[in-house]
Amino acid sequence: MNEKLTEVPQKTYTQEEAFQAALKYFKNDDLAARVWLNKYALKDSEGNIYELTPNDMHKRIAKEIASVESKYPNPLSQKDIFDLIKDFKYIVPQGSPMAGIGNPFQIASLSNCFVIGNDGESDSYGGIMKIDQEQVQLMKRRGGVGHDLSHIRPKGSAVKNSALTSTGIVPFMERYSNSTREVAQDGRRGALMLSVSINHPDSEDFINAKLEQGKVTGANVSVRIDDEFMKAVKDGKTYTQKYPIFSATPKVSKSIDANALWKKIVHNAWKSAEPGILFWDTIINESVPDCYADLGYKTVSTNPCGEIPLCPYDSCRLLAINLFSYVENPFTSSAKFNFELFKKHVAAAQRIMDDVIDLELLKIDNILKKIDEDPEQDEVKRTEKNLWLNIQRKAEEGRRTGVGITAEGDMLAALGIKYGSKEGNAFSLEVHKTIAIEAYRASVHLAKERGAFGIFDIEREKNNPFIQRLKEADDKLYYEMLEYGRRNIALLTIAPTGTTSLMTQTTSGIEPVFMPVYKRRRKVNPNDKDVRVDFVDEVGDSWEEYVVFHHRFKQWMEVTGVDTKVNYSQDEINALIKKSPYYEATSNDVDWLSKVSMQGAIQKWVDHSISVTINLPNDVSEDLVGELYLKAWEVGCKGVTVYRDGSRSGVLISNDEKKKEETEETLTAFPTKRPQSLEADVVRFQNSKEKWIAFIGIIDGKPYEVFTGLADDEDGILIPRWVNKGVIIKNRGEDGVRRYDFQYKNARGYKTTIEGLSHKFNPEFWNYAKLISSTLRHGMPIDKIVDLINSLQLDSESINTWKNGVVRALKRYVEDGTKAKGQKCDACKSTNLIYQEGCLTCKDCGSSKCG
Repeated sequence: MNEKLTEVPQKTYTQEEAFQAALKYFKNDDLAARVWLNKYALKDSEGNIYELTPNDMHKRIAKEIASVESKYPNPLSQKDIFDLIKDFKYIVPQGSPMAGIGNPFQIASLSNCFVIGNDGESDSYGGIMKIDQEQVQLMKRRGGVGHDLSHIRPKGSAVKNSALTSTGIVPFMERYSNSTREVAQDGRRGALMLSVSINHPDSEDFINAKLEQGKVTGANVSVRIDDEFMKAVKDGKTYTQKYPIFSATPKVSKSIDANALWKKIVHNAWKSAEPGILFWDTIINESVPDCYADLGYKTVSTNPCGEIPLCPYDSCRLLAINLFSYVENPFTSSAKFNFELFKKHVAAAQRIMDDVIDLELLKIDNILKKIDEDPEQDEVKRTEKNLWLNIQRKAEEGRRTGVGITAEGDMLAALGIKYGSKEGNAFSLEVHKTIAIEAYRASVHLAKERGAFGIFDIEREKNNPFIQRLKEADDKLYYEMLEYGRRNIALLTIAPTGTTSLMTQTTSGIEPVFMPVYKRRRKVNPNDKDVRVDFVDEVGDSWEEYVVFHHRFKQWMEVTGVDTKVNYSQDEINALIKKSPYYEATSNDVDWLSKVSMQGAIQKWVDHSISVTINLPNDVSEDLVGELYLKAWEVGCKGVTVYRDGSRSGVLISNDEKKKEETEETLTAFPTKRPQSLEADVVRFQNSKEKWIAFIGIIDGKPYEVFTGLADDEDGILIPRWVNKGVIIKNRGEDGVRRYDFQYKNARGYKTTIEGLSHKFNPEFWNYAKLISSTLRHGMPIDKIVDLINSLQLDSESINTWKNGVVRALKRYVEDGTKAKGQKCDACKSTNLIYQEGCLTCKDCGSSKCG
């Protein structure tokens, strides 16, 4: 049955009207207002805005959820639901549900994340290409995607095609990464997780792949580590890698020094914050859905942030409960946590999540209807249609939910408990144990009213460690589950809550506060009356510095009678922080081993996983990273990620190293004469709704020349979509005219040449391309070249479009962490922008723009 699309509202608002109303709603929080308006306010493809404040959005969501409730016994009313979700106070649908529920302008999924994979773990080219297409199809519907590469045969293995031997995992990492970057649209980046088992013979190549500039920039990577490997690391023993992995009769087998590979993982994580680690035996042993592995629920990978391990074609929707709102009399001596209200709302959150699955199934109906109505041939549409039929089947059969939390750090501070202390860890554990018991109780009651998920079988689950803990904690709940079953196969997670926490105006997810007080700048006119100039930048612009208080820190100030309108000095700010419950409880203060122990304890009461990052100062040793990873395994974490301050920008070369090495010699390191042939990257993108292609000549991993123009056009370049590498050869035609040819290997391994890149594109482009290539060859930093191109004042619309394409192609080579000067964040207007994987990322609000 197809969803009856919500009626389109008639009244629209201007951007300024909606912003001013949202600004008032968020009590002058400019950042929260802009994030809501840009990401979640209802708007059509023409940019018309139909919601004035988040309350309009909450009414839209409440109406749709109530329509589902009305189909079942004991329904929640629209008002009941609105009161739970309004003002972001108690229950907050996250991301895709917030944007998509009741949205008549999008044919998109409500799922935040998906995992895909091949039945039978096929590593044929057909199977690999099918995954590539499925990944793109999901990303265009707003989902983050994860998949595992352990089924791909290792490098050098025999294959029955013209190549004779396999290329291994890394080229396919690059393929999937490039597809992610291609599908990014309107400032939204695709999100991809690639994983591989440590048991795979190519796992070291996988671990090293992202250290090379420009490689695998569109994916997060994590290694699936088994207990046997970890024991070999602890005991200093060898470890046997196999293909197929863990096979009793492997085609490939090799013994390695476990500690040597472990040190490589630790070094790379210390240097670049990747790879993340997934403790795979813990994930599988604890997984309730894996009790049904033979029925299609075998977990194979995780979503891009690691908090939802999934089987192929399963998906999950996310919702966060705002923990701060259950603290009564916050920041006072009489502060207490209202567990009774909390239990009631956990049950409501689980009920709402189950309703959202019904809404998701209606969305999938509309996606399938759209596919059927598309004019392409059935052959072209088959993969996409089968993909959504598989997702529909899993959603209907398993009814997986993702109930989580936000504001853990603020909850503890409001209670006067220090984050990371023994008391803090114990209280957090009690809160998460309560969530687990009450959410599962609600799922059992839903099964009584609505029916259990299709394949529920308590005999399969009875020995599962998570189910056993529930039984020990509440045997009545367990025996009710024996009688009625459970509505949902798995229920709980702790996700990162970036934009959600901006709108709840709290700390994010399970994390502590990042900084309770920080300074920001705004540009001012020094000639204006009563203006204060605190800073003049390198181009002569004047800025006023002002203090920004974390919302709940400001609330602590108000409760304790501290004036929030005073322009405090840094010493005074430090003194205030020292008096507050946030003192020595920021992300950089919390004891790292304590945080790992806290995560391991809470993980026992989260049936999916926890997304948490251990933030470390820049000067920590690699040994400490290894110690934290080992501790995480020992205490039962399912995964772990570390971020050493500044490590992202140091993936290739740190700023300090850059200053030391940026001499005349390094700036003229390219050959003075162009080599006859150059390795080349092929970059595809969409530019003003046209398909474009760029060929980037590379020397030592750095761009040396660029050719860019329209693709798939009578006057453009037409090469297979899977080609992303080749060689640019300097040549002369029969007429003696110099030209540049592009050569690549086709699917059979034969070389195919496209003659005359310089003549395939508009001649206007060629002259500018020569100018830009000249700056590349003389070693000018890529970000400076991007700025130079952006500053070109060109009359021709086609040249301006071409200019934008060159910028998009070159940005991917800018070193991570490079500061973008002279640009402002579209969301919060901050100038604190850096390049991150080719995209401009705001360090103040986290907004990312890839266009």
